[in-house]
Amino acid sequence: MTAAGSDARLAGKVALVAGAGASATGWSIGKASCVTLAQQGAAIVALDANLAAAQDAAHEVEQAGGSALPVQADVADPEAMQAAVDTALRRYGRIDILQANAGIGKVGGPEDISLEDWDRIQQVNVTSLLIATRLLVPVMRQQGGGAIVTVSSIAGIRYTGYPHLAYSVSKAAVIHFARMAAQQYAADGIRVNTVIPGLIDTPRVAQNVARMFDPDDLQAALAARDRQVPMGRMGTPWEVARAVAFLASDDASYITGTELVVDGGLTGKYA
Repeated sequence: MTAAGSDARLAGKVALVAGAGASATGWSIGKASCVTLAQQGAAIVALDANLAAAQDAAHEVEQAGGSALPVQADVADPEAMQAAVDTALRRYGRIDILQANAGIGKVGGPEDISLEDWDRIQQVNVTSLLIATRLLVPVMRQQGGGAIVTVSSIAGIRYTGYPHLAYSVSKAAVIHFARMAAQQYAADGIRVNTVIPGLIDTPRVAQNVARMFDPDDLQAALAARDRQVPMGRMGTPWEVARAVAFLASDDASYITGTELVVDGGLTGKYA
């Protein structure tokens, strides 16, 4: 698969993509975002908890003609994130964009999810935003501004048909965190917005969706998921990545504290 056409609206910028890798062969939102941001001129810090996944994302950026630095770090570990930011600053001297893309989940309602799983999901999906913001806002402020783009989910704004409590609550928190941070840092020239993807065809979805629809026929399971969407198909990682790139760019210079829903009309659907 190829990404969108290139332009230079992010020329001279450095983007740290947290959750840059893919969980399996194929294109994740993070990996597609790395390539899309690079095609628009940004140098990429591809950060992932899995070094091989970070290296794979960086390789794709370089194959597309961009500059990338793979970095391994657990986004919920303050010391690891400090070391990652320090490494990025030594390499590029600045960080203009944060895409907070890392996220995990586990199916289960209030009586099913363990406290251990609940805590870990909140740490990776929400506490990581606090850690990254505290590290990068001073850098962006000193540079005269920056852009933070968080990645939530339609699960953060509606019930999606099955119990996914810890993930859904965390993704709702991501949206509100971004709204609050946007207000606090607007005067510093730091914009904070959220992309809310709907049903997106990623390697993680391919691994998990069959268990929800048809464990014996992946194509039938994916087709069932397509039929849930008014546009008749799941979205692609590239469609989310282009939304991220827009909000990170100066084309969105007067946009902060809001959400861009990329869902093929799903959240407006009655049933």
